[in-house]
Formats: sequence, structure tokens, C-alpha cells
Amino acid sequence: MTAGRATELLRNPDRPRRSTYVELFFDVVFVFAVTRLSNNLFHDLTWVGLWRTMLLLAALWWVWVLTTWMSGRLDPDRPSVQFLIVAVMLASLLMSVAVPSVFGDQGLLFAGLYVVSQAGRSVFVFRALRKRGITVGGGRKLAWWALSAGLWLAGGVADESLRGLLWSAAVIIDYSTAELRLPEYDLRGAGLSSSADHLAERFQQFTIIALGDKILAPALTLARYDFEFERILALVVSFWTTVLLWRIYFYRAGLLLPAGIVASRDRGRYDRDLAHLHVVLVAGLVVSAASEDVIVSHPTGANRIAWVAAIAGGPAIFLVGRMLLDKLTFNRVARSRVIGLLLLLAAAPATVVLPPMLTTTTVNVILTVVVVSDTISWRRHPRRPSPAR
Repeated sequence: MTAGRATELLRNPDRPRRSTYVELFFDVVFVFAVTRLSNNLFHDLTWVGLWRTMLLLAALWWVWVLTTWMSGRLDPDRPSVQFLIVAVMLASLLMSVAVPSVFGDQGLLFAGLYVVSQAGRSVFVFRALRKRGITVGGGRKLAWWALSAGLWLAGGVADESLRGLLWSAAVIIDYSTAELRLPEYDLRGAGLSSSADHLAERFQQFTIIALGDKILAPALTLARYDFEFERILALVVSFWTTVLLWRIYFYRAGLLLPAGIVASRDRGRYDRDLAHLHVVLVAGLVVSAASEDVIVSHPTGANRIAWVAAIAGGPAIFLVGRMLLDKLTFNRVARSRVIGLLLLLAAAPATVVLPPMLTTTTVNVILTVVVVSDTISWRRHPRRPSPAR
């Protein structure tokens, strides 16, 4: 491939760098993926079930992130780039289908598809841009990928307990490669930096996907029952939780993401931190969505500790992610989020004696306090992005 042909694969810097149709098409699979993850956690609301679900989320999220970083630099209108995105999309779909049986007889399928999709994209990027100096240190990258792939594949054939440990080690390696600035993740230079608007928009779109799952989960549960008043009320309460979390995410810091990216001193580090903190936000939404079936199916029944942990824990994890976003964007954390997190942790044990719908209502009251406090604080003390990095 000539340097000229490699250059043609780059996004045109003169064109608006917004999400393209093929990127939005790619996201459709992850609507299904997030739903499968939350539903899988609902059926195994234990610490082991949480660990396994978060492990699968980390894998699927990393497929989405690396493909998003690639499509932010390469031109998604090029047939070869579109073919790669669609191929990764198919692999992600099959991985999502396998989620309920990943720690059973579908472990090797999940691991094999993960390795093929990640390695295939890396090979494509290296070959497409090799004339632009991007493959410096490629041998180092290959060594890390070989170690990671070996752990994924070994885990796919190992027993359930060992599988989780091997895959956890593989995830740590995969995420660490970004911190080590290995070639695929460190695409710097003229024409190779991803647009701030594009990157911010992509993370916002995935957050919307996860919020959408929180709407679908209770609605689908209600559709399985008669439309009793308490179940309809439970759906309204669950929907209000989603609205509050949406407001907490997008108010100011979420909207100012592009400006925060531009203002960052170390763009590569900032982009990686955005990816890491957004997986925390999505994890909170997945846990919260797992509790929605409980709220609608047992709105006034006896509560359980695991249910309370999911109902209050999901928003608590989400607030932690939102605090990290505050820190990254403004180099400070809003006190309302810290207070909201402490209130959630303090209130959760007391709500075990309440039915699930009232537990959710308690959580909503706390989240409403956070939203109102955010609005008042911002109007009194508006801020501009001032990232630490």
C-alpha cells in the first residue's frame, strides 16, 4: 500500500467529524449487548454474578472503544473501513448472544470472537497506516496482544472458576496497553488526531444506549404481567430514575465534553481517561437496569438485600463515574455528588425493610436533591473546562 492510499483512508480534516451512519449502525448491536448484560445480572444477583457481568462488560466495552477510536481517525465512508466495522459488529453480536452461557459451554466462542475482532482491527490499522510511521513499536504491541489472546483462549477452555481469573488478567493487560501508549492507541500527528466533537458525541451516544436499556427493562417486564396499578406506578418510578441519571450525566460536564477534550494538556491521556470513566458510568447503568425487573415484578413485595444493593448500588456507581467526569473536566468534584453518594450508601441498609418500589423512591429523592443542587450551584458559580491533564 502506498503512502497516498494510506492517506486516503484518513478522515478528511475539512469535513465535520460527526458520527456517520455506519457508526450508528455499529451501535445497534450494543443496544442488544447492554440488554443482555443487565438481564444476565438480574438472573444472578450475587457478587460472583456482578464480577462476571462486569468482566463481560469490560470486554465488550473495549471492542466498542477501540473501534470508535479507529473510526474517529479513519474515514468510515471508505468500503474497507466499513467492511471492518461491520465485521466487528457481527463478532460483537455473536459475543452478546453468548453472554448467558459464557461461563458455561460458550466460553471459547466468546473469547475467540473477542481475540479475532481485536487482532483483526489492529492488523488492519497497522497495514493501512504503515507508511505514516504508526507501526513504530509494533513488535511490542504484538507481544502484548499475544499474551492477552493466550489468556482469553486459555480461559475459554478452562473451568468456570479459573476462566474468570484468566479473563480478568487478560482485561487488565488489554486496558494497560492503552496506558502504555502502544501504537494503535497513540495515533498522533497530522491528520491522525480524533475530533473532540466526534469523540465526545460517541461517548454520549453509548451512554444514551445504556440509559435506553434502563427504560426497556421495566417496560418489557410490565408487558409480561397484567397492568395492575402498582406495576404501572413502579414503571413510572423506574422511568424517573432514568430521567434523573440522564440529567446528572448531561448537565454541564456532559455537554462540555468537547471543550474539555480541546482544553486538555495531554490529549491522549484525556481520551483514555474518558474511556475508563465511561465504563464506570455504563456499569452503574447496567446494575441499575438489572434491578428494574425486580421493581416492576415485585413492586410491593418483601425486599431482599441483593435487590437493595442493585437498586441503590447502580446509581451509586453511576455517581462515582460522574464524579470522575467532573474531576477530568473541571479538575474538581461537585459536593452534591459526594453528598448524594454518601446518602445512597447510608440509606441503602435502612430500605431493606421497604418494598422495592419504595426503595427506588428513596433513591429518586436523593438523586433529585443532587439534580436540584447541581442546578443551583451552576447558576451561582458557572465554570469552564479546566482539565488537570
